[in-house]
Amino acid sequence: MNLEYFSATDTGRARSNNEDSVAVDEASNLLVLADGMGGYNAGEVASGMATSFVKSELGRWLQQAAQSAADAEVQRAMEICVDNANRAIYSAANANPQYTGMGTTLVVAVFRQGRLIMGHIGDSRGYRLRDGQLAQITRDHSLLQEQIDANLITAEQAAYSSNRNLVTRAVGVEDSVLLETHLHQVMPGDTYLVCSDGLSDMLDGDSITEVLQAHDSLADAGAALIAAANEAGGKDNIAVILARSGRGGAARGWWPFKH
Repeated sequence: MNLEYFSATDTGRARSNNEDSVAVDEASNLLVLADGMGGYNAGEVASGMATSFVKSELGRWLQQAAQSAADAEVQRAMEICVDNANRAIYSAANANPQYTGMGTTLVVAVFRQGRLIMGHIGDSRGYRLRDGQLAQITRDHSLLQEQIDANLITAEQAAYSSNRNLVTRAVGVEDSVLLETHLHQVMPGDTYLVCSDGLSDMLDGDSITEVLQAHDSLADAGAALIAAANEAGGKDNIAVILARSGRGGAARGWWPFKH
């Protein structure tokens, strides 16, 4: 399985600082995205700590053990690394008054031969585009999603709610946090999008699909997604990671992964 990648963040049009962070580790087939929260520059600190910690610790473990490890072992390693990152951010927040209450969403994705293990916390999302059909493969840990699940509001009403950014689960806010993980089959030609809510709040599924299908290059598609989110208002920082599974032959484009 050959894969190509692209990743970028953008400040957006409404904010002066960027609390989104992304990391791609090609040696271990690992993607990490975080959207920080907190006063001063605490959101930037939390998201940066999360992505660098998980990339370093999980990336090292994957390079040493991934070839022989079962999917369940990789999933467990993801959970342990995220738990350690959570404790580090929580401790930093409690040790420095400037960082009190800081936290971050998190998406962690590991590609294996024909499979994807994706874990997430908060409302940053993962999507899959397959045969022209876009599917959201994560479920937000948010107040809005809980209200939708309880049939208190519809998805259409949620799009205009003032509670869009209230997450029910975040890294670093408490001394422990649960990473939700799922295993997905990867098919040739699949495109995967991991993004912060700075993108998903600005663009609906149809708009994302249209942009992805309009560009053959992942770099062009990623830049176009960010531009479209800014044109729609750019009300938050924007983080994007794209991954595409090749149909055979050598990987092309940005940061090809080798299996």
